[in-house]
Order: sequence, then C-alpha cells, then structure tokens
Amino acid sequence: MTVNQIIGDSKNQLFANFGKQFFAWMMASSTSKYDKIVSDRKRSLFANLQGKVLELDPITGANLPYYPKDIHWIGIEPNSHTHSSLQKQAEKLGLNIDLRIGNAEWLDAEDNSIDTVVSTLVLCSVPNIDYTLQAILRVLKPGGRFLFIEHVAAPQGNLLRQVQNIISPIWKVIGNGCHPDRETWIAVGKAGFSNIHYERFDAQLPIVSPYLIGVATK
Repeated sequence: MTVNQIIGDSKNQLFANFGKQFFAWMMASSTSKYDKIVSDRKRSLFANLQGKVLELDPITGANLPYYPKDIHWIGIEPNSHTHSSLQKQAEKLGLNIDLRIGNAEWLDAEDNSIDTVVSTLVLCSVPNIDYTLQAILRVLKPGGRFLFIEHVAAPQGNLLRQVQNIISPIWKVIGNGCHPDRETWIAVGKAGFSNIHYERFDAQLPIVSPYLIGVATK
C-alpha cells in the first residue's frame, strides 16, 4: 500500500465518520417533530394487536409505549448492546418481551407462527427488501398482518425526488444503509400479500419524506 493510498483511506474514513455524526445529529434534532406527527398514527395502527407480535429492529424501543400489555412481543434486534436498555424500558411499561438476535432478512421465528409483524423505519435500510418481505411472509400465520410506517421515494419528476436520487449514494454511507429514493410500495405490492392498504403522509422532514403507513395481509 502506498502513502497516497493510506492518506486516501484516511480521508474516506474521516468523511464517513463525519457523515455519520452529522446524520445522527440531524435525525436526533428531527425526532421530536417526527414523534408528534406519527404518535396518533401509531396508536391507531397498533391499537388492536393480539397474540405474537414480531418487531423488526426495535433499536431504542420507540414503539413499545404504543403496544397493548397482553401481547407476546418478540424483537429481532441485531445489535445486542441495545438489548439491556430495551429490557429495562419494557419493564417500566409492564411488557414481557422476548429479544432475539437476527436481522430483517433472517428472522429467528418459525414458519407460520406470528400474528403480526411490525416495521417502522426499517425497510429503507435493509440490503435486500425483497428478501426481507419474503422473510416476513414466511413467519406470518395465514391471515397474519404486516404493519409498517416507512419513508419512501418522492414522486418521479418531483424536485425532492431529484434531490433524493442525487444524494442517495452519500446518504447510504452516512445513514447506515438508508435509501432515501427506495420505492417501497412497489416491493410490498410484488411480495405476494393477499391484501394491501396504505396511505401517504408528509412528515415534513428533509430528504426522508414522504411516508407510507399501511397494513399488508398474508
């Protein structure tokens, strides 16, 4: 390896680290606005949950306060370092939770065993959305539901969509794999669900908007 290569690698690493810090700051500053916009939608979406509920990448447990206390909640969280804080938060809320290591493409659950799968702000960053949706269909019981709130690509020809397309390569680096221009509704439509209902809404956040909220039934 040459000195120029070393310097180049160092610059790339510095850029990546700065980008991640900037992304984290931006998302943290937007969290309160996002929570206010989606809180009522979450209450409505999660109101009638029953039985086994599997959530993809719960991370900080932002959805836990919205869940009924009598469900059997399973969290598939790849980062084991978050498990302790998730467990503590669940105890405060009176929830019994089952945390498992895995990721959205490999779900540690038996076939046809889950009543509901929940995904919020996950499908934008999975490496292969088609694999993820097939994993969700595999674990859902017949008639089981997939509930989702996800940011998606703006309409074609829209100025925001043009910005998303341009910034996407950089955004994926600084945003932990997040694709701001992912057409998630197309992937869900092709996955093989028997029925799909969703609506769009604007979360008034830069780059990561509009949003979809919906239900897909196996």
